[in-house]
Amino acid sequence: MAFLQASTYGKDNVKFLKVQKDKQNPKKHNVLEATVRVLLLGNFDVSYTDADNSPIVPTDTVKNTILVEAKRIDVFPIERFAAHLAKHFVDKYSWVSGVDVHISQHKWSKYLVDGKLHDHSFVKNGEEIRVTDLKYLRSGELTFTSGLKDLTVLKSTGSMFYGYNVCDYTTLKPVTDRILSTDVDATWKWDSKKISSLADIFRLAESGVFDTTFETALSITLKRFALENSASVQATMYNMAEDILKVANYVETVSYALPNKHYFLIDLKFQGEDNDNELFYPSPHPNGLIKCTVGRTPKSKL
Repeated sequence: MAFLQASTYGKDNVKFLKVQKDKQNPKKHNVLEATVRVLLLGNFDVSYTDADNSPIVPTDTVKNTILVEAKRIDVFPIERFAAHLAKHFVDKYSWVSGVDVHISQHKWSKYLVDGKLHDHSFVKNGEEIRVTDLKYLRSGELTFTSGLKDLTVLKSTGSMFYGYNVCDYTTLKPVTDRILSTDVDATWKWDSKKISSLADIFRLAESGVFDTTFETALSITLKRFALENSASVQATMYNMAEDILKVANYVETVSYALPNKHYFLIDLKFQGEDNDNELFYPSPHPNGLIKCTVGRTPKSKL
């Protein structure tokens, strides 16, 4: 005998680009390009166990909903749109018990023309994406995160690694000057005591909290990466997270996942050439992967 333990379904890779027009100047625009995934939770068991499709909201309907609602409402910031979609599906379909929404925002920035930002011309100036995840249940319970992914950074000095454990398997040599490169994957979990409802998300979206937090986290990540004489990836990522928690009041925890992308000094002694940290080989071989989650120190009870 078998039984259905868990299930979910929906639509992934739903893409759109929304143009936001200034009300005073219709030729002045902002754009938001997004990729959306919506998964539904609920009483769909018979569709799996009895081949009964009557409760299924077709995935094509889910796709159409995402696109129609993207046209009808303000999708800036993506946190607001995630909350809107969650509310829509729970309100419209009584047997849907929860919604899991993931949105990735692809980066487009205005560029300078004759010394000023052009009103409606943009450049895709990086592979990094802004993301948000919202899991919302009909009961009102929610889990809510935002973050930054695929931001590739490199600095050619200002990084060290020594003092680590050495055993009979160790071949790595300690260094006091090396290249440090990584693909930043940062996630901040919103404080469920301060953001406990969809209404809270709508309110904070209107006040700019999500945009401000994203820009602050990005700025801190880049500044700490550049200025810190890094003792290790572990130490630097902890300091980044701590810096964010100091200023982002609505954030409960900050998580980083940073691959250590290796660049090895090329030995040119066979040609009598010294290589003073100038020519490196970008290694395709296994890379380190370091993760951490940093939370706030609990307040002591007097």
